[in-house]
Amino acid sequence: MKHNFKIAALIMAISSSAFADDATTDKWIEEFQPSSLSKGEQKTEINWFIKAAEPYKGMEIKVVSETIATHEYESKTLAAAFTELTGIKVTHDLIGEGDVVEKLQTQMQSGENIYDAYINDSDLIGTHWRYQQARNLTDFMSGVGKDVTNPGLDLDDFIGTSFTTGPDGKL
Repeated sequence: MKHNFKIAALIMAISSSAFADDATTDKWIEEFQPSSLSKGEQKTEINWFIKAAEPYKGMEIKVVSETIATHEYESKTLAAAFTELTGIKVTHDLIGEGDVVEKLQTQMQSGENIYDAYINDSDLIGTHWRYQQARNLTDFMSGVGKDVTNPGLDLDDFIGTSFTTGPDGKL
């Protein structure tokens, strides 16, 4: 899991030879209304995602989260949008919260890759820190992941980053 992506970061941070045509892009812009971005800004951002994802086209990513309304939207809508726009196939499984924690623990303890990314509650930050099995996003976004980190990403737009920051001050 150490070298795997967290889907939330992937969807928010990985965002030209375009994989998607204008009609496809426009369809998703309409889906994502209302937005704090204008439709023109959304189009620019989506085109950035398409270009940044180009080297990974054809890749498959398997993600899991607990079954709640937010994650149902991510699983059905955001995963479909990401797949259609980038050519990266996202399979987002929804299971019970206890099952998410169990699979995460099994993966961290065994090293067996069950899922590429887990969407889990921030109260597991201590577990992630102790096992050193989660990607440090601060270093990733400024280092090897810089090319796939949205230059318009504003972490101040995210609620609760203090709860997902490790003892070293990094996300």
